[in-house]
Amino acid sequence: MWLIDQLAEQAISQAHKEGQFENLPGAGKPQQLEDDSLVPEHLRAGYRLLKNAGYLPPELEARKEYLRLQDLLTVTDDNAERAKLERDLRRLELTLGQRFRELPESVKVRVLQK
Repeated sequence: MWLIDQLAEQAISQAHKEGQFENLPGAGKPQQLEDDSLVPEHLRAGYRLLKNAGYLPPELEARKEYLRLQDLLTVTDDNAERAKLERDLRRLELTLGQRFRELPESVKVRVLQK
């Protein structure tokens, strides 16, 4: 066992002895595990860290921006603003399309099946 593993185990044992794991939120209830099967395995831990810290992966941030631009397009009456929003939307579509093309084929199949 690595030194870091031993230190982690010691810290967990100490916390357990001190009762730090008692009365935690959700204690005794099933965990709500999220489906991250569409995220490549080598990115899952990093994406989970980003999510827990309140950040989104770049792909989801881009999708969020895409949906925001679509919403703005439906409510704007200004032609100049509409043209700018449409340009931004097309640029984002190209970016998202390129990212989709770069995904492994196995992930593309699962995305398209949903």
